[in-house]
Amino acid sequence: MNSRHRAILDLVVDKKEVSVNLLAERLAVSGVTIRQDLNQLEQQGFIKRVHGGAVLNDTDDISTRMVFHYPQKLRIARHAASLVNEGETVLLEAGSTNVLVAKALAEKRNITIITPNVFIARELREHADIPIVLLGGLYQHQSESLVGQLTKVCLDHVNFHKAFIGVDGFSIDTGFTGKDMMRAEIIAYIAQKSPQVLVVTDSSKFGKIELSRYFGAEEVDYVITDERVPEKEKSFLEEAGVNVAIV
Repeated sequence: MNSRHRAILDLVVDKKEVSVNLLAERLAVSGVTIRQDLNQLEQQGFIKRVHGGAVLNDTDDISTRMVFHYPQKLRIARHAASLVNEGETVLLEAGSTNVLVAKALAEKRNITIITPNVFIARELREHADIPIVLLGGLYQHQSESLVGQLTKVCLDHVNFHKAFIGVDGFSIDTGFTGKDMMRAEIIAYIAQKSPQVLVVTDSSKFGKIELSRYFGAEEVDYVITDERVPEKEKSFLEEAGVNVAIV
């Protein structure tokens, strides 16, 4: 994907809906070029064309979601991995940023990874030296997450030092939230069990409120995000005792 396509996707994520005229102005190219770009991005499943512009194709497919704000997610993932010590066992919940955390952790030694996400487990299949514990449960086809009562039973039988969790939204009033109710149940259960809870999310999720609540700021130890996080939310988290890392 070229840099202009990435810039288009970032604008669509930020503004929910963008016009051809706005994109042409921001990116200093013709409307014809923008329409060609939008057609390509629609064919790849990233956006949907609407009259005069485009909206985001809202999907749980991790490969698709990873493209959005990729440079920020990569920096967040590398910083997250730097917080893991040799000999630790970590739990990686689902999400595109956590896929990048998994890849960064693959460069470390003597790390065990627990995950309820099949996509993450598959991404590490070539790293035979890393023990992977894949939790059981009901398989969600799009997100490739495992959820439900069996997943909770599996969690009861494992221990880990840290849990890295991706979110779909955060607001001061509602805390950290997500779109999927069944994943939310598992995430809340993970947070209750984990000695350390680390939220990995790019700044586009701040100010959003999604369907299901994961947990409040008081249950989080670290938030790792990028420099565009709103100051109001950042200050609120820090006042609640959360370590906020800007990368």
